[in-house]
Amino acid sequence: MPRRKNTVGTTLDTEGAKIGEPVPKGIVDINTAAVGVPRQAEDDLRTELSALRQQVDRLQQQVISAGRSAKVGAGKAVLETEALVKHYPLSTFVLMAAIAGLSVFASRQLSSPRQRGPSALRDLRDFYDRMRERI
Repeated sequence: MPRRKNTVGTTLDTEGAKIGEPVPKGIVDINTAAVGVPRQAEDDLRTELSALRQQVDRLQQQVISAGRSAKVGAGKAVLETEALVKHYPLSTFVLMAAIAGLSVFASRQLSSPRQRGPSALRDLRDFYDRMRERI
């Protein structure tokens, strides 16, 4: 006859593990040598929910402050760029023209070369010239 399953949970030994003691599946705490999930109070859910709400509030505040700092940093960059353009308009124009020229040059170098086949107009001219020579 097979052994009956133990349906009652085992209590945790807080003094430490004993040699040869069967190890149930669960969490192993290396500090106290306890194995298993510690029992928790039933009415502890309210405190856990309030702790989770506090964590969510803190995360929201962190996200808001990060967004504000990014907005301030972007605003500073815009103001510095405007000041630079006001002080050096010609240099800025030359720099933008050089960047545009480099981008056009790079796009033409990277694109496949166009294959120029004989156009219909060129064929018509060649045909017209041959007919003139025969006459």
